[in-house]
Formats: sequence, C-alpha cells, structure tokens
Amino acid sequence: QVQLVESGGGLVQPGGSLRLSCVASGSDFKTYAMGWHRQAPGKQSELVATITTDGTTGYAESVKGRFTISRDNIKNRLYLQMNSLKPEDTAVYYCNDPAGFLTWGQGTQVTVSS
Repeated sequence: QVQLVESGGGLVQPGGSLRLSCVASGSDFKTYAMGWHRQAPGKQSELVATITTDGTTGYAESVKGRFTISRDNIKNRLYLQMNSLKPEDTAVYYCNDPAGFLTWGQGTQVTVSS
C-alpha cells in the first residue's frame, strides 16, 4: 500500500503562492491516478485537482487557472503549484487518489490571510 506524506503548506497573504509536495512510498505510485483534496473547517472535502497516469490534468472550477498539478513518477512525488491564493483556499490539503482509496496522510495546512 502506498504511504503518503504532504508538505509545503504555510501562511501566505492573499495573492501569494505556495507549492505543495507529496511523497509516496512504494513502487506503485506511477500506476495510480492522483489528486489533491482539501478540507476546510465546517465544509465538505473538495477534490481540487487530478492527474492521470499519463499526465492528463483536471481542476475544480474554484481553482482553475490558479492551481497546477504535476507529478514526477521517478521521484514518486506529486505537486500542487498554487498561485493567486484567496482566503477561501484556506484548508488542510491532502494528496490521494481521486476517490480517496489510499491511506490518508497527515495533510498540510494552507492559511491565506492578511
């Protein structure tokens, strides 16, 4: 089973940028479609970006044009470049397959505030 560890979150002002990383253990990473999910207090979890095994990407309307998902199958890493951040992007961000079937990591907190 793939183990996931997220990093790269922090406090950023509105309009700023962050790059999240997710490292996956095991040799099966390249066989999984992956995604970034986020959980804000009092809100339902949201799948904000996905990437297939061949690199096709998809985005929620709420982040389209601002976030970019990518993956490095050699390094077993998943990335999320987040630009033009807004206060409503504040959440804990998790990497997982789009359906959330893998074991969840601890997530990384992103706070957008002035």
